[in-house]
Amino acid sequence: MSVIGFDTSNYTTSVAYFDGKDGVNCSKLLPVKEGELGLRQSDAVFAHIKGLPELSGRLFSHVKRPHITAVGVSTRPRAVEGSYMPCFMVGYSHAKLLSDSLCVPLVEVSHQQGHVAASLWSAGRLDLMDTPHLAWHLSGGTTELLLVEPNGKNVRCTKIGGTTDISAGQLIDRTGQLLNLPFPSGKHLDVLSTQAVGKNMFKVKCNGPEFSLSGVQNKVQQFYQSSGDAAETAAYTLRCVANAVHKATENALQQHPGLPVVFSGGVASNSMLRELTADLNPVFCDPQYSTDNAMGVAVLAHRLTEG
Repeated sequence: MSVIGFDTSNYTTSVAYFDGKDGVNCSKLLPVKEGELGLRQSDAVFAHIKGLPELSGRLFSHVKRPHITAVGVSTRPRAVEGSYMPCFMVGYSHAKLLSDSLCVPLVEVSHQQGHVAASLWSAGRLDLMDTPHLAWHLSGGTTELLLVEPNGKNVRCTKIGGTTDISAGQLIDRTGQLLNLPFPSGKHLDVLSTQAVGKNMFKVKCNGPEFSLSGVQNKVQQFYQSSGDAAETAAYTLRCVANAVHKATENALQQHPGLPVVFSGGVASNSMLRELTADLNPVFCDPQYSTDNAMGVAVLAHRLTEG
C-alpha cells in the first residue's frame, strides 16, 4: 500500500509519497519579502495554492503510477481544541479532492504529529511511536517540550515544557533580521556561527522544563552593538537557545527518568544545538526532515490505514 501526504504550514508547502518503507518528499519555502519576518495568512494561503501543482508534478515525476490506498493531510498546528490556521485548509482541500477521486480514506492529523513521525522515521526509530518519549518541537512558531505517548497508531502530545513567550525560531529570525540575513534565518545563522571562535553566552534561567527567551533578544542586540561581529552574534544566539533547551531537558528527565529525547522542527536541524545536546543521547533525524515536510503526515496515514 502507498499513501500521499500534504502539509501546508505557515512556512513551507509540501507533498510526499510513502510506501511503508521508503518515501519521497517535495517541499518549497513560501516567498517572504526581504526584511520581513513571515507572511500574513492570506498571502500564505495564496502561495500554497500556487505552489502545490508544481510540487505534485515534481513528486509524480519520481513516483510512477503508484497505487494510492490513502491520503493524509495536516489540518491544524496541534491536536488540541482551538488549534487552527487558515493555511492548512489549502492542503486539506487538495487532499480531500484526491481522496474522493480515488475513493480512498482521508487521514487527518496535526502538523505537530507529522513532525514527530517524520523525525522518528528518518532516524530509523519508528519503534518510539509505540512507547512514551520526550520530544522537542522547535520551529519558527513553536518551542515546546512534549511528552509523547502512543494513541492507537498515532501519538498524543502533551506539552510539559518549553518557552513561556517567543519561540526559538522567532529569536533566530529576529537575530537574522538584525544581521541582514534572509528569512527564514535558521540555516544562514547556522553557517555564520561556524566562523565564530568565542564561547559567549547568556545563561537562560529555567523554571523546571520552562524558560523565557524574550530577554535574550535584548541580550543579543546588546552583544551585537558592543562586538559588531555577525558571526559571534549568530553563535551567541544559538548557544543561548541550545543551553536553555539542554537545561530544560535535564529538568524534564528528572520527572520522566529514562525516556528517550527526540528533536523535531526546523530549529532541530541546527548543528550547534546538536553538538551541545549530544550528552543527552538524543534522537535527531536528517535535517531535511527536521524542517516542515509532508513525510511525517504520509507515514501517519500509512500507519493509520494499514491492516
